[in-house]
Amino acid sequence: MGTDCCSDCHEPNRQRDAAYRRVLWLVLAINAGMFAIEIGAGLAAGSASLQADALDFLGDAANYGISLLVVGLALRYRAIAALGKGATMMAFGIWVLAVTVWHLYHGTLPQAFTMGAIGLAALLANLASFGLLWAFRGGDANMRSAWICTRNDVVGNAAVLLAALGVLGTGTGWPDVTVAAIMAALALQGAVVVIRQSLGELSQQRSVPVPAE
Repeated sequence: MGTDCCSDCHEPNRQRDAAYRRVLWLVLAINAGMFAIEIGAGLAAGSASLQADALDFLGDAANYGISLLVVGLALRYRAIAALGKGATMMAFGIWVLAVTVWHLYHGTLPQAFTMGAIGLAALLANLASFGLLWAFRGGDANMRSAWICTRNDVVGNAAVLLAALGVLGTGTGWPDVTVAAIMAALALQGAVVVIRQSLGELSQQRSVPVPAE
């Protein structure tokens, strides 16, 4: 009876993990596809915010792939994976800041129409991912990091659309680099949240006493 009870207790977790895997595959495909579209459009349009958003899609796709590998594993391994994803988010934020400074120095004037069209497509893609991940937003650091990435993406996409309007209205690249800088700040803030939670979970695991044999 003890074995059956244990099996029954773990069944909800197995069902949740299976559902989470299906969602991760879907959002991974969405993000990988949007990266390919947006990086080409960002380079063609000379937009720092589109390029930043494209690399964000790539980073998210990689993060979702990592999440798939650790679903169902012990909390320690999920926390380690989340720590790695937090470090990736931090690196992305620093890279975007560098790109922003480059475009600011060269006074790049991006194509507002391309920014708006691709930004709208990216927003719709991330809203779909956001909806799919909503049910897992309160999970461990690994689950939460996936949701935070997508939350930041939705905000970033909306900002890209505003930047496109700003470029169109002012005839300057300032709105584009401003939004890119905001996206970098969001990535850095999200990285701090994920790293802090994952380190807390790892510390908690180390403090758990090992049962005597």
